Amino acid sequence: MSEASAIEVCIAGTGSYLPEKILTNEELSTFVDTTDEWIFTRTGIKERRIAAEGEFTSHMASKAAERALEQAGLAAEEIELIIVATITPDTLTPATACYVQQKLGANKAVAFDISAACSGFLYAMKISKRMISSGAFKNALIIGAEKLSAFVNWEDRATCVLFGDGAGAAVLRAAGPGEGAILATEMGTDGNLTHLLNIPGGGSACPITINNAGDHLASLSMLGKEVFKHAVNRMKEAAEKVIARAGLEPEDIACVIPHQANLRIIDAIADRLAVPNDRVFVNLHKYGNTSAAAVAIALDEANREGKFKRGDKIVLVVFGAGLTWAAAAVRW
Repeated sequence: MSEASAIEVCIAGTGSYLPEKILTNEELSTFVDTTDEWIFTRTGIKERRIAAEGEFTSHMASKAAERALEQAGLAAEEIELIIVATITPDTLTPATACYVQQKLGANKAVAFDISAACSGFLYAMKISKRMISSGAFKNALIIGAEKLSAFVNWEDRATCVLFGDGAGAAVLRAAGPGEGAILATEMGTDGNLTHLLNIPGGGSACPITINNAGDHLASLSMLGKEVFKHAVNRMKEAAEKVIARAGLEPEDIACVIPHQANLRIIDAIADRLAVPNDRVFVNLHKYGNTSAAAVAIALDEANREGKFKRGDKIVLVVFGAGLTWAAAAVRW
């Protein structure tokens, strides 16, 4: 099916939620062999948010969703579809989206999760856009939410400094005359590179048992240099595809919202897309990498800070474990 459709789909509202607890680089250095300078010069991260002990992915997702629904002027009971993108679900089953449906009181909604790591929110955007464009649903609530603090090895300075917790959400619906539209979407996967970024334990291939419980197999593992190389190339390709399909030039783009993983990656993407840094939104320094939540939180913050206005063109682009990547061009 062509992306051109009789039913255009707009982003009607955004929302985000960050836990209260801030963990700075200086605080990290008190229990991890690292320094603020080491972390910041290599990543661009100064601090990250850490969820409270009783605060789960579904809690953060629901709070972000409530804010998106409020901005969209939509009641929870009107939502027809909920997709939660996460690699840190409350439980393996049922889906975190089911808990979110319950917390919101969105009793009419079909709800399910997707797992595409940092690319998950834009995967959810493409899926829900197609579902609304086809006439199957009138609206959708898409959420990226992660409690990564529960899945990092706090003794591994190469990874624990990178990740944080949070959630971002957006309400999509059929667009009326003169409203914005999701102009083009792209997503891709290279399963030959699953070894570069993963959580090796906790699934059916490697259950956590009493014998391996101390081996940190249920923690994030990453080969950083290889991930960096693939991230830059794939994000550039995905962004260029949606820019071309939307009929845009670099000067047409009011704001680029990239995945918030590493400032060097963000700078490289901006350079390769020929978009000035002042039109690239960055909040990495405040939150670190929140995986599926990162681009969703950034979208909400950029929206609420007025980084773009009605009619402006924006581009979102992400990359994650899988390896996965995705992009979207949007007329706001």
